[in-house]
Amino acid sequence: MQNAGRTNAVLSKLSVVGDLLLLQLVFLVLGFGIVTLFPAAFAMQRVLPDAISQERPRLMGRFFGEFRWAMKRFWLSGFALYVGSVMLAFGLSFWAFASGPARIFALVVLIPLTGMILGLYLSGLAVFPQAPEDASMKTVFRSANLFLLRKPLPVAGGVVVLLTWFALASQVPTLLVVGSGLVPALTAYALGREPRKKTSEDVSI
Repeated sequence: MQNAGRTNAVLSKLSVVGDLLLLQLVFLVLGFGIVTLFPAAFAMQRVLPDAISQERPRLMGRFFGEFRWAMKRFWLSGFALYVGSVMLAFGLSFWAFASGPARIFALVVLIPLTGMILGLYLSGLAVFPQAPEDASMKTVFRSANLFLLRKPLPVAGGVVVLLTWFALASQVPTLLVVGSGLVPALTAYALGREPRKKTSEDVSI
């Protein structure tokens, strides 16, 4: 019985890993369309809890349903996020290799700005699973701000994790294939997950 329980636990974990990798693969395919990149990330965030809990079947069907919902409501905001992130990355790259006192001033402004934007993005992903069907970017942004104010230190830790992963991915591009969607999604999921409350079963006599 004990061995059967361990086998079931291993199979359950493998099923979770398989679903997560499948979500990553679909995210990569959809991400090739610039306009679809962020709606795909939002859809992944909405179905990620189901992939981890394994409580609801038809994961891909739900993902594409959430993707259609996100495309209708957030395609323009997602495109603006894409353009802004490209401009910010270009600015950081440019000033990182520039010279003179202007370089120091620019980096002093751009680096904290990048951290703040990444923190807001992670906060937005963290609140996305609870966003109502009639949510707009304005309401999600407001919820993300409140989330960031409630959990500034955990979000800052998430930003460090994300930046560390970006640094590793710049050296090993294969990591982008495996985790470009999953790493931000799992980081935000960990931030938004409420700690489990202890019950009488957790208290030993």
